[in-house]
Amino acid sequence: MSRLPAAQRREQLLDCAAKLFAEHGYARATTAQLSRAAGVTEPIIYRHFKSKRDLFVALIKRTGKQTLDQWKQDLVGADDPAERLRRLIGDNPMVSAAGRDAYRVFLQAISEVEDEKIQEAINNHIARVHAFLMVELERAQKAHRVTNKFSAEVLAWLLINIGMGYGMMSAFKIAGHGIDADGTHVQEVLARVLVGKPPPESAGS
Repeated sequence: MSRLPAAQRREQLLDCAAKLFAEHGYARATTAQLSRAAGVTEPIIYRHFKSKRDLFVALIKRTGKQTLDQWKQDLVGADDPAERLRRLIGDNPMVSAAGRDAYRVFLQAISEVEDEKIQEAINNHIARVHAFLMVELERAQKAHRVTNKFSAEVLAWLLINIGMGYGMMSAFKIAGHGIDADGTHVQEVLARVLVGKPPPESAGS
C-alpha cells in the first residue's frame, strides 16, 4: 500500500467510490469492497470519512463542484450569450467520460432520498446547477437571444429536466435514443428551440 498525502488519498477514495457505487448501488456497496479497490485498509477509509454515508455525501458535493468547474471552463472565450448556452447544452455531465460514473451515483441515490443528509446534498447540488444556468439564461434574455415569455428560473428547470432525462436514458443504454434517422440530435433541437440558428461562422464548430 503506497502512502499518499491526505488530500490525494481522499480523492483516490472518492474516485474508487464513484465506480463502486455506480456498479453496485449505494446499499450493496461496502467499505470492504472499497478498501480492496483502493488498495488500502478499512481504517484508512474511516480516517477520511466517518461513514459510508459521509463518503457518499462527499462524492455528491465533489461531483457538483466538478460540473460547475467544467462548465466555467467550457465558457472561456465565449462572450455571446447564445453561444454560451449552446456550449452548456452540449456538455451534459451525466454522459461525459469524466462525469458518467459520478452521475450514475445520483441515479442510485433515488432509493436513499429518505436519508436527510443525502437528500440535503442532492438538493444543494441541484440548486447550484439551477442557479448557474439561470444566470446564463438571464444574460441571454437581456441580450434578446432567448425568449422573455418564460422566466429564466423555469427555463433553467427545463434544461435540468431534459439533461437528466437524457442522462438516464444513456445510463439505461437505450439503443438509438436522442437521435433520429437523419442524424438530428436532441441537443441540436434544444439549442435551436432555445437560442435559434447559430451564425454562419460557428456552423459545424
